[in-house]
This record gives sequence, structure tokens and C-alpha cells, in this order.
Amino acid sequence: MKSLIAIAAALALSPVGGALAQSAAPTAGPVQVVELYTSQGCSSCPPANAAVAAISARPEILALSFGVTYWDDLGWKDTFAQKKFTDRQWDYAKGLRHDNVATPQVVINGRLDTVGQSVGDIDMALRRAPLASGGPALSLQGGAVAISGPSPKRAADVWLVRYDPNVVQVPVRRGENTGKTLPHKNVVKELTRLGDWSGGAKSFAVPAAAPGLPGGLKTAILVQAGPGGPILAAAKS
Repeated sequence: MKSLIAIAAALALSPVGGALAQSAAPTAGPVQVVELYTSQGCSSCPPANAAVAAISARPEILALSFGVTYWDDLGWKDTFAQKKFTDRQWDYAKGLRHDNVATPQVVINGRLDTVGQSVGDIDMALRRAPLASGGPALSLQGGAVAISGPSPKRAADVWLVRYDPNVVQVPVRRGENTGKTLPHKNVVKELTRLGDWSGGAKSFAVPAAAPGLPGGLKTAILVQAGPGGPILAAAKS
């Protein structure tokens, strides 16, 4: 692990709260957002990759895998990493009151984090920081996003996420995972801020996918209380 901070201690330090998340795909309750920050160059990351992949099939879970860039100068350049994903992890470091970033890190609903080395670790975090009823209503239908509800305490960011729902096998030829073929699932390919929401009813058009992205990607929408803040609602296609 690139041990810049002791993320394992974060479960005892992070705030817990609840809000509504509704999905275009019917679920038994609000969509729970599980974000993995990982790198193909990190020898501690494969167990977290596997744990997040294992829970991704649950209908109430939106699991997203973000490749970060700060391992790229240590022998292997992550094939999925983007600077904006590293920036997002830094936003969480500030929001969760960490001094630095590290991998693996699993962020639950923007409210709490854990190393996430097992499904049990992630389930424990989900029990401590669930999204619950009482927040904005969110729907994702075709090419439009609709949000409605009472005004939040601060303007919320509305994010479009496109991710690959398939398992992708990546052979690693250098670095800490030399010789291993690492499976990745729900890899984020595009992260775009659509705008802000300050309450009431508002809709956003979903832009076309960026040039060069593969076909078959899934779409998700996150409504988030500012950079590194809690997720208020989520929907997935």
C-alpha cells in the first residue's frame, strides 16, 4: 500500500448521515454509492478490487472504480487512471479530514471511508453510512436527468459518470504487480459535472459520450453536496 495515511482509522472519524437516492433501475431502497480508488501499480489493491466487484451485482449498489495517477511513476502506468479521478480523491481527503491520499480507499456515499479489503469491511461501512429516505428525488430517463426536492444546505454538484460494467483483465508487466493479470469491474471512463442544484425541480440534458469511449458503457448520476461532500442522491441506468 502507498501508505500516506492510515485509511483504516477513518471509520472511527468520519461523519454518518442519511439522504435519498432513487434509481431509474428499480431497487428495494436508495442506491448506495461505493467508490473505489485504486491503482494497477498497488500491490495492496487487488483484494479491494475483488471486494468491490463482488458487491457490484447487488441492485441497490452503485460500485465505481476510479484509477488514480500517483502510482504511475513507480514502474507501471495505470491504464485506466485519470487526473480528475485523483483530484476527486483529494476532494474526499479534505471532506473526510485526511491529510493525504492512499490506495486502496473505498468511499461510502461520500460520508465515510475504509480500506475495503473484504466484502465484510465494505458491508460494515455501508451499515454505518447508508443513504436513507428524505432527500432529493432523482430520475435518469433516456437523455435527461430530473431532480426535485427541498433546498439543500449548500448548492449540490450534479455529476455524470460513465463506467464499464464488464470485467476487464489487465496484464501488468512492471511495478509491484509484475506478472499478474488483474481483473477490474465498473471502471469509470468518464466523469463530467453537469451543473448545480439548489432545490426545487431542475433537469439536465445528458451529453453524448466523449469521442473514443468504448460502447456498452453504463450511465450513473450523482448529486453531491459540494466537492468531497456527502452523496445526496444517485441513479444508475
